[in-house]
Parts: sequence; C-alpha cells; structure tokens
Amino acid sequence: MEKVVYSFEDFWADVDPQYRDFVNTIHEALQKICKVKVESKANGFFVSYAHIKSKRSLLNFLFRKKGLMVRIYGDNIGKYGDFIDLLPEKMEKEIGKANLCRRLVNPEDCNPKCALGYDFSIRGKRYQKCRYNCFQFEVTPESVPVINEFLAQEQKARLIA
Repeated sequence: MEKVVYSFEDFWADVDPQYRDFVNTIHEALQKICKVKVESKANGFFVSYAHIKSKRSLLNFLFRKKGLMVRIYGDNIGKYGDFIDLLPEKMEKEIGKANLCRRLVNPEDCNPKCALGYDFSIRGKRYQKCRYNCFQFEVTPESVPVINEFLAQEQKARLIA
C-alpha cells in the first residue's frame, strides 16, 4: 500500500481562519530551522517541527475535540522560570491535567527508552509532567500571544533562531 504524503497546506486548510495567521507565522519561522513533518491522525492533521541539527522536537500542531492545539517541548524550562510564573491560570490548569512523568517519580514504572519529563514549579507549585503532553495548549485568542512568547523563550534557551 502506497503511503500518502501530506503537505502543510493540507493541514492549514483545516485550521480555523481566525488562527491561520498565527499558524502561518510560526510555520514560516520554524521551517527555516526545523524539519517539518505532516501526518494524518485520528483527530486530524499532526504537524511536527524538529530542529535540523539537534533533531530534537520543538513544537507540534495537532487537533483534538476542542480544536487546534500546540505542544511545545520546553526542554529548557528551568532557564525561563520568570516567564512560566506568568502563565495564565487556564494554561496552568492545562499543564496540571497533563500526565505525571512516571520516569521522574519512579523510574521502574516507565519504559527506560522514554524521554525524561519536566520537573519545574509555577508560582511555587511543583509539577513533574510527561514531556509528551505537559505544554500542550488549546489555541485561543488569549493563548496565542503566550504561546508565541513561550516558543521564543525556548528558542532563545536552545540558542536557535
């Protein structure tokens, strides 16, 4: 069976028009430094951005029942704690709903090949979350500027432009 190849335009066509500028701005910036991969999943398209040199994931766009979501891989979360303390309450609640990183809490309970999650605090509250859904946020008019700043903070910490 032949594998179907999807393009960014396939994904972009499914994005709510009010978020297309936001999505396009991120795509334009990241496609210069990242390998872009577009896949079709059960809930819709999934777009991943992995840094070309390090091969580390930086960001994903994905669809859920709520709509468009962004997942940021905050590998350097400890370097911008001041920013993370300013996250809106709704976004902190989304982090709170993320899975606990079993590998951080009890390494024997998790696959040793699983990537280590994040251990950080927001306004004094400690979180130990799985890296695969920790910073996964619903795209809303309120979250767009925060997501942009979060991405900028992570890029700066990774020293990539």
